[in-house]
Parts: sequence; C-alpha cells; structure tokens
Amino acid sequence: MPSLDLWPTRFLELLTHHTVPDAAHDIEHIHRVVVNAQRLSLAEDADWSVVMPAAWLHDCVIVPKSSPNRKRASQLAANQAVVWLQELGWPHGKLGEIAHAIEAHSFSAGIPPRSLEAKVLQDADRLDALGAVGLARTLMLGAEMQRPFYHPSDPFCESRVADDGAYTLDHLYCKLLTLEGTMQTETGTKEAGQRTVFLRQFLGQLREEIH
Repeated sequence: MPSLDLWPTRFLELLTHHTVPDAAHDIEHIHRVVVNAQRLSLAEDADWSVVMPAAWLHDCVIVPKSSPNRKRASQLAANQAVVWLQELGWPHGKLGEIAHAIEAHSFSAGIPPRSLEAKVLQDADRLDALGAVGLARTLMLGAEMQRPFYHPSDPFCESRVADDGAYTLDHLYCKLLTLEGTMQTETGTKEAGQRTVFLRQFLGQLREEIH
C-alpha cells in the first residue's frame, strides 16, 4: 500500500490555498490537532490511515461562529474532504470512515462518534480547546468578535446564566469546563483533566485580580 508520508504536504497545500481561517481555527490549530491525534492513535491503537486525513481536513470548511450554518460546519467539511481526497486519488479508501470522523468531531454538531477513529479525532480537537492553548484561542476569538472580556458585575456566572455570545469569559462556563466530561478515550480523558485544572487555576487567579 502507498505510504502516508507525502499526504500531509498535500493537505497543507490545500488548506493554505482554499481555506480562510479565523483566530481560533488557523493552520497552527490544525498542526496541534494532528499531533494530538497521532499521540492518541498510538495510545488507543486507532487506524492512522483514517485519523490522519481526518485530522488534517477536519476544519477545511470554516463557518463563522455567528453564522446560522455554524452547526453544519463539520458536515460541510466532511463533504469537502471527500471531494478533495477523490480528486487527489487517495489510495487508502475508507472515505466514509474519514467523513464520519470529521463530521463527528464538532462540539456544536452534536453527532455521536461511532468509531474509535472518530472518538480519537473528537478528543484531539477538544484537547486543543483546553489548557493554555484553549484559553488563548478563546481570548483571541473573543477579541476578533469584539466581545467584552467579562460581565462587569458577575464575571463568574454566579447569579446568571452564562452567555458566550455576550462575554468572552462565559465561554469557559458554556463549553470549555464541560469538555472533560465528554472525552471519548482513556488517554484523552486523562489529558483533558490536566488541562481543565489549568483553566480552573486561571479563573482563581483572575478572581483575585479583579476582586
């Protein structure tokens, strides 16, 4: 069977020329998810010929957070990935499995992962939403969308419902602090726990500074 080694370069060329990233979904995000996915695949014995292309192409269609089509982004990306793989003469098959892994990776889509490979990709992507990198991505995207950092009288959502459409910090409560409980693999769950500890430490430090 042909080697997988040359394909990352081809995927990178496609993404560079055909996608318009936002602050949280740039090419470095792709690189980090690929690294996460490789580590999880080795630990969980997942099929790299499915996980690798899915990891590279999981955000090949980027829909703005404010768009009503946001929940369809992963399905659009899955469809585009299959088109590209067919055009490039992908020799390893399993296009349906690759497409499912891509469409199931998204938090907002809410599609349950049916395969180990889909679980690995979902965990790899969610790990990048946690820890120092996840916090930085949240702050960058909030700034890009011109949202206030936090609610002036209740920053930590103690007496109100979190609304990350209004305040950047609320995204931790709406999504990031919930991700640990959604992880699909043992390896991913362990690492998510460590990264979530960092987020809670950040919130503790922020509370001291602004209070």
